[in-house]
Amino acid sequence: MKKQFLTIAVALGAFFAYDASAQVSLSVNIGVQPVWGPVGYDHVDYYYIPDVDAYYDVPHRQYTYYEDGQWVTRPSLPPRYNSFDLYGAHKVVMNEQQPWMHHDRDRTQYAQYRGRHDQHPIRDSHEERYRENPNHPEHNQWHGNNGHRDNGNRGHEEHEGHGHEEHGH
Repeated sequence: MKKQFLTIAVALGAFFAYDASAQVSLSVNIGVQPVWGPVGYDHVDYYYIPDVDAYYDVPHRQYTYYEDGQWVTRPSLPPRYNSFDLYGAHKVVMNEQQPWMHHDRDRTQYAQYRGRHDQHPIRDSHEERYRENPNHPEHNQWHGNNGHRDNGNRGHEEHEGHGHEEHGH
C-alpha cells in the first residue's frame, strides 16, 4: 500500500513539475524576426510601430493597421508609407494576442516614441544569436573558429545546430 501511494505521489509530482515548466517556457523566435526589428528580444509576437500607428505580426509577417474604419491585415504597409524607414523607426515589442484591440492604450502609452530613432536593428548586430536569421547579412558567415570570420566558402557552409543562450528582456 505504501509503495502504491509513493508511486502515485512521485508520478503526480512529476506531472505537476512538467506542467509548471511548460507554462513558463517561451519559445525563441530570433530566426523569424525581421532584420529591421530591434535587438535584445529572444521572442516577439508583434511590434507596435508608433510612427505609422500599425502592428507587425512577426510569425505571420503581416501588418495590421486601421483603414477605412476597420482593422485590416496585409503583407505590407499602405502605399503612403512606401518610403518609411522601418530600420530607423522605434518598435515596441508586444507579446499578446491581437494587440490592436488595446490600440487606444498603446497609442497613448507609446506616443513619446514617435519620431525616435534610438534602437539598433538586428541587421546591424554582430551578436552570434542573430546570425541564425537567414536575412541577416552575416548569416552563416561566422562559423566556428572562436567567432572569427571564415573567409573561405563564405555563406555556403553547412549550418550546424548551435546551442544559444536565452537572454530574456
